[in-house]
Order: sequence, then structure tokens, then C-alpha cells
Amino acid sequence: MRQSVIDGDATEAAALAREALDAGLDPIRAIEDGYVSGLRDVGDRFATGELFLPEMMMAARAMQEAVKVLEPEMAHRSVHRHVVGRVILGTVKGDIHEIGKNLVATMLQASGFEVHDLGVDVPVERFATEARLVDADVVGISALLTTTMTSQRAVVRALDESGLRPRVRVMVGGAPVTPGWAEEIGADGYSEDAVGAVALARRLVGAT
Repeated sequence: MRQSVIDGDATEAAALAREALDAGLDPIRAIEDGYVSGLRDVGDRFATGELFLPEMMMAARAMQEAVKVLEPEMAHRSVHRHVVGRVILGTVKGDIHEIGKNLVATMLQASGFEVHDLGVDVPVERFATEARLVDADVVGISALLTTTMTSQRAVVRALDESGLRPRVRVMVGGAPVTPGWAEEIGADGYSEDAVGAVALARRLVGAT
């Protein structure tokens, strides 16, 4: 299972998940000891420059396909993975880029976070509404265009005005985003990639 994720082989990952269920293997163990282990290995190698974005995306997709197979059995057994924290993710209004956001979502899920992905072109107010609805610990705001970066500031302001801050922490990312910008708009942190986003989210919820 671990190797199927490292290889980015979604078909093999799903097939092994079905074999695991047929053999009576605990689906939580399959995820944690198998697929998550592989994704963490790929993430570590991505962080050191040994692997690149395409490999990360293939590994993430392999894990997603495996989890799709295992989730129904988890629901049937009424078992759940330990939740490190709840995260709202979305790309701001006027921006439809999502590759990076999707990768962050997968990596966060692999690391034990409950992720609520709002998708792309998300109105400012919806971040605060959904954060309150799911009792989020962290809101992650993506902007891939310099013209939409200002919406990140607006989301932080909306969270302030909704009374959710400082309990709800904010992390930002996207190609034009910098640590300086994150500080300027009052965000709690910035990451340039999915591996860093996981480390940041864990730090923000006190899980490190």
C-alpha cells in the first residue's frame, strides 16, 4: 500500500484497498500504516527537492482512490480516524486555480485533519459562515492571482467581524503570496507548498 502511493499508482492503490477489506484488515490501519506512510515519504522527498509537483499529485491521487474504497467500510463499522483539527479551505472569489489547494487538502487529510474544501471562486462571507458551521480551527485561503490577493485580507476581516478570531486561525498561500503579505493582512501563517501547509496547520492547532 505504501509503495503504491510512492509509485503514484492509483489503480494499484485501490486494488490493494479492496484486497485489504477482503482479508479483514482494519481500514484505519490500512490508511495510517500503509497509504499515509507512503504519502509522508513522498512529501518528505518533495520537501528536499528529490521529487516534484507531478509526483506529489500522482501520490495524492493514489491515496484518494484508496480511501474511496475504504471509507464505506469505515462508515459501516462506525469507526473514524483521530481528528487533529478542522480546516476550511478555499480559493478566493474571482480565482479558479485549485491544483495547489487540492494538494494541500489531501496532505491535510492524510495528516489527520478534517477538511472542508469550499472549492474555487469562493465569496468572502462564505469562509466565515462555513467556519462557524463546522466549528473550524483553521481557515486556509488560497489566491493565485495578484488581482485576487486582496480578497485574502477581506476574508481575515470577515472572520474578525464575525467574532471567530483569534480562536479560528488563518493560513494563506498561493503563487504571489509572501510571508510579509500574510503578516500585513493579519493571517497567522503562510506556506509555499503543501508539505509546509501541513506543518503550519499542525502548529496552529498545537499538534506539534
